[in-house]
Amino acid sequence: MSMQFLQHEYLLLGWILPILGGILILHMQRQAGKRARLLHQSTGSSPSLFAGVIKHILLFIGLGLCIIGLARPVAEQEPTTVKRQGRDVVFMLDVSRSMLAQDLAPNRLERAKLAILDCIDRLQGDRVGLVAFAGSAIVRCPLTLDYGFFKQMLEDTRPDLAVKGGTNIGDTLRTIHTDVFDNQLKAYKDIIIISDGGDHDSFPVNAAESLGDEGIRLIVIGLGDKHTGQPIPLAGNDNYLEYEGKRVLTRLDSDSLQRIGLATPGGIYLEVGTGSVDLGEVYMDLIRSQPKREFGEETINTYQELYGWFLACGILFITLDLLAEIVWRRQHG
Repeated sequence: MSMQFLQHEYLLLGWILPILGGILILHMQRQAGKRARLLHQSTGSSPSLFAGVIKHILLFIGLGLCIIGLARPVAEQEPTTVKRQGRDVVFMLDVSRSMLAQDLAPNRLERAKLAILDCIDRLQGDRVGLVAFAGSAIVRCPLTLDYGFFKQMLEDTRPDLAVKGGTNIGDTLRTIHTDVFDNQLKAYKDIIIISDGGDHDSFPVNAAESLGDEGIRLIVIGLGDKHTGQPIPLAGNDNYLEYEGKRVLTRLDSDSLQRIGLATPGGIYLEVGTGSVDLGEVYMDLIRSQPKREFGEETINTYQELYGWFLACGILFITLDLLAEIVWRRQHG
């Protein structure tokens, strides 16, 4: 077992100790000289100076221990080998302009992103990927275990990232199949689609069936009001998308999304509409309980934090120095 420092830059504070020691020695020399003159003694102040240095050893030990504590010493334990298991989960997020409709606050897209963030906080060892789509697909995050990086990519996902407008679900599913999932093993994989639908030209059901034949499952989340058409905001507070002088209205196309979700074995369609969905619960119920693949073994280095002991001992020595100072002053005051 060896000791390391996680914040070793604090060890540079150790230079304070010799500087402080020099200042204290000069101060004690002056004080001893004053006492000698007042008592009409010779300048033999060595005993007093020596006693003062001994007294302040407690202070220096305490400060040294505190500095070591600030550098976060840890004791390295024996490495542990663990097997990583999980599934591959790709979030397929609709970023078409219709997702800016405000029948969910603040809009459909932001509510979808919040739901995904809640789900990520519940993940337990699964690799995740993010593909944004409108008229074309954009792989925002390849499959990864780095959830922090995934969240950064998600938060910066906007409608203007898509080169083409529209809602191209079919081609996006094909992109995930070829560019995101590996070719060695297609099982143990899920795609969570969050969209308001509206794709009838890219044969999305056929694409979903092809994925289902390889054991890939789709979980489709439908957002938006399917009864009342909603305007699509543009830049500014009162600007909306128009066509031939009339506002373009968007509705949830639940029928097409349902066909896509049910096209894969075990697939499901959840119609959220203008309500709310706990995507974390969906994950726990539908994905977490499913069979998992092994991602291989990983060696984990664990550490035992020791800074608390050093800080506690340092404070103890500083307290003892203060008590010694009080006794010193009573005896020589």
